[in-house]
Amino acid sequence: MRNYESLYIIHPEVVGDELTAMVEKFQKVLTDQAAEIHKLDNWGVRKLAYPIKKVERGNYVQTLFCAEPEVIAEFERRLRLDEKILRFLTVRFDEEFPAIVVEEPAAEVVEEPAAEVVEEPAAEEKSDSEDTAPVQEEK
Repeated sequence: MRNYESLYIIHPEVVGDELTAMVEKFQKVLTDQAAEIHKLDNWGVRKLAYPIKKVERGNYVQTLFCAEPEVIAEFERRLRLDEKILRFLTVRFDEEFPAIVVEEPAAEVVEEPAAEVVEEPAAEEKSDSEDTAPVQEEK
């Protein structure tokens, strides 16, 4: 099996449950043909570099998956048939996918009580007797 990345742009008017259903539909096309999906990432609505069919924004979806070469033909055929897909691109990775790091929620930071600070009186507050320490004379 080979590694692939597919990026497709969905019309921006497709939102909410309809968008989720559309992404799941294309995910199912891959899984029905024994493809292994490593990562599915919805980038959200972004501005296009140039208008496509008089549309200036689109919802980007990226999919990283492993599949046989025959799977790509069927996947792209289904993308081509859907009128809500503005553009798509599927490329093959020659290397392994980079490790997908799942960010864990940050652990709660427990603040330790600060050490007690002993304040020394300022130089002005010292008494005269402290300033003039007895000096021993040499004999």
